[in-house]
Amino acid sequence: MWMRSTMAYRASFAMTAFGNFAATAFDFVAILLMFSHVDSLGGYSLPEIAFLYGASGISFGLADLALGSMDRLGRRIRDGTLDTLLVRPAPVLAQVAADRFALRRLGRVTQGALVLGYALVVLDIDWTAVKVLLVPVMLLSGGAIFAAVFIAGAAFQFWAQDASEVQSAFTYGGTTLLQYPPTVFAQDLVRGVTFVIPLAFVNWLPALYVLGRPYPLDVPQWFAFMPPVVAVVCLGLAGLAWRAGLRSYRSTGS
Repeated sequence: MWMRSTMAYRASFAMTAFGNFAATAFDFVAILLMFSHVDSLGGYSLPEIAFLYGASGISFGLADLALGSMDRLGRRIRDGTLDTLLVRPAPVLAQVAADRFALRRLGRVTQGALVLGYALVVLDIDWTAVKVLLVPVMLLSGGAIFAAVFIAGAAFQFWAQDASEVQSAFTYGGTTLLQYPPTVFAQDLVRGVTFVIPLAFVNWLPALYVLGRPYPLDVPQWFAFMPPVVAVVCLGLAGLAWRAGLRSYRSTGS
């Protein structure tokens, strides 16, 4: 319904999608400005950071396209309109995700894809069959990991009721973090996003394997091939958190 509504005004859709594209492009413009003054950042060249940026942007963009409306859940919980979703013969999670579905978010995916395409053309990577296969696996698994973060953040809102900014800290904040190489961050932060909230599996670990770069932590090389497993585990845990949150929901009482 929301897609049909959006496409009824194609010029408006084109402008909003371009606006989304342009707004996200400013992040990469900031990186370009940095490289107008330095030759490397954390020991990484511009094309290498573009590779990290593009992979993070596509992964987050896919999750944001599918589940970006989850941050509206807190408002529905506070005003009691979540009740209307509970009586419909469809999963509540799917209904919340589809609420005000914004096709304009394709602009972020497109922008990330263009930056990644630039990196793949410029970089001199020693390609193997494993590395070629790892790139699409990284993008899809990264999208699934971000999706799990969206769902877990939405589940937290059943108890906090106004926690959309907390959720954004791990979703939008996470993708901003992953746009830069891990070498520019403190070791404790890198450990946290590797072993606690495993955002490093979105792009850092697999991307550094493709680039032939060592990971700043002493971890086995096979960690680079773990994103699909991490994505499944994260989605499973997020699903359990969602079910627990939904069962605890007691409406507004009004």
